[in-house]
Amino acid sequence: MSNTPPIGRKVTLNDIASGCGVSRATVSLVLRDSPLVNKLTRIRVEQELRRQGYVYNRAAANLRRRTSSSVALVLNELTNPFFAEFAAGVDEALGSAGFVTLLGCTSESAAREQAVLGSLLEHGPGGIILSPAEHSNAHDVLATIGPRTPLLLFNRELGGSLPEFAHWDQLMLDNQRGAFLATEHLIVRGHQRIAFFGGHHDSSSCRQRHAGYIQAMQAAGLPVEPLWRVECAPTRLDAAHRTSALFTTSPAAPTAAVCYNDAVALGLILGLQQRGLRPGQDFALTGFDDIAEAELCMPPLTTLSTAPRERGQQAAKLILQRLQQPQADSRKTIAPVQLVVRESSCPPIVA
Repeated sequence: MSNTPPIGRKVTLNDIASGCGVSRATVSLVLRDSPLVNKLTRIRVEQELRRQGYVYNRAAANLRRRTSSSVALVLNELTNPFFAEFAAGVDEALGSAGFVTLLGCTSESAAREQAVLGSLLEHGPGGIILSPAEHSNAHDVLATIGPRTPLLLFNRELGGSLPEFAHWDQLMLDNQRGAFLATEHLIVRGHQRIAFFGGHHDSSSCRQRHAGYIQAMQAAGLPVEPLWRVECAPTRLDAAHRTSALFTTSPAAPTAAVCYNDAVALGLILGLQQRGLRPGQDFALTGFDDIAEAELCMPPLTTLSTAPRERGQQAAKLILQRLQQPQADSRKTIAPVQLVVRESSCPPIVA
């Protein structure tokens, strides 16, 4: 007689134990990778698990043991190559520590952010790394995940004040300093009419980068025209579509632009080419992130290196530290950025 349970009934530990002639406790030890089980018994149990198609409910087991082997990573825009590299770094570091990454994307929707967080919490992650969507706020996030779930905020701040009792950590980029360096670089190259292109003011990282741009312009005594601030979604496609907005003030149009990120800069390159302008010759621009494509595009892009894969590894290590020290004081870490000069930041054309 077969020991396989009838079709439609969930396979249990008792079924596995009966099928290979061991105790239920031994099967449980094998599932938990316990060293107490000898090699031959482990092999026999694992073969029976495969034969009967047993599915281990790790979330339920974690709940019983009050532990978890996963961390949730929730990103605001997965199509941005920066976040793809960041996610790879997170997964590498978590994998090395024996953790699995649960990935979710909000596509810049605060409402979807709540839904994604709620869904991922059903899988019992030990903690969450969150790059907030635009318009998301601390009150809503707290209401969804509760005060006990460890949370690391990356790249952006949440609207509203962070709850002190929740022990939420932050890993931010030095956005203002980076944009200051990019703007200063263009000024040193001889540009005086410099635009800030891309992003939305609802994003804290965009506000910080715009503040760095303003700081550099004011330090050089240069005027800032309101029309030189062009907002768009931080994507290549929207940036290309918004390129014409830079030239509505001709003949006082800008000769250069500090772009919110590399995706925007790459879109601006396409938009300039569609207008018959040569990026890096007729118009200068800088990016922010230094994604892999920045060095390979035409012209190669001057940008701020943020080392996204390293930032992902850093984020993973910070959330793991929080899991080990749940009552430690909340910590805010500012990751440095470095200006990388390439061919896109040309001097202005002399009339």
